[in-house]
Amino acid sequence: MNDFESLLAGLAMPDPFYQRILGESSNLALTAVLRSQEDGWLAGVCFAEKAASALGIKAEWKRKNGERIRKGGEIARFISLPEPILKLENLVIGLISKPSGIASAAKRALRAGSGKIRLVCGGWKKHPFLIKEMVREAVTAGGLDQRILDEPFLYLDKNYVRIFGGIGETLRAAADNRAAKVIQVRGEFAPIAEEAREAIRNGARVVMVDTGSWEDLDKVLRVIKAGKQSSDVQIAFAGGIRIEDIPALVRKGVDILDIGATILDAPWLELSYDVVKEG
Repeated sequence: MNDFESLLAGLAMPDPFYQRILGESSNLALTAVLRSQEDGWLAGVCFAEKAASALGIKAEWKRKNGERIRKGGEIARFISLPEPILKLENLVIGLISKPSGIASAAKRALRAGSGKIRLVCGGWKKHPFLIKEMVREAVTAGGLDQRILDEPFLYLDKNYVRIFGGIGETLRAAADNRAAKVIQVRGEFAPIAEEAREAIRNGARVVMVDTGSWEDLDKVLRVIKAGKQSSDVQIAFAGGIRIEDIPALVRKGVDILDIGATILDAPWLELSYDVVKEG
């Protein structure tokens, strides 16, 4: 049993507090409705389904993960006794509102890219393990990729480069690995344009400009575009990217954007949870 399941098991146990405060009302059959108070896209539904099931609540889901929801739109109806209905309120809102905010930001990013650029969000891995899978599921519901390439690849970040003492040294050390090589260039061991040339000479498949500097990006783009031998080399960019930046980066010719905080720090989708009738 994982931590989430343990939490649900504890909540499912009868609590004398509810019996005392509800009194004769504790045996009423109630219906609660979950609605969105904003336009957006849904995520976290699979976790909310588990919560309702663990509390013994009959749930009628009107929307699924990744589906669009309009302001005022109904997401689900929950039918049960007062105690589980009251317990579910904060639980279900917490399980859907923040993930839906992430999914909504991801959808907006995809629209900004117009299908002309690969958008990935690998930052979910940096979250605490207790919520990591929920964040990952939200990114997926929003339609973003989580990997820079679909094929097997070896990601050689700045720390590998520091350990081996340079771009060329790092790629040569990994030469026997058949996976595609993705390497970060930051201008730490040579001017960033020269690091890009060195990456190309040593077989990099993707050159990642991880500094967030558009000036650095322009320097590397000139290197990529100038070399005929680099026609198969892709350029990726990360660091401080906003959704409104995406069209300009598409025009520059960037192949891959790794977007983190703009997606993962998106505000929650505002939801409401209301008891609407008895019986």
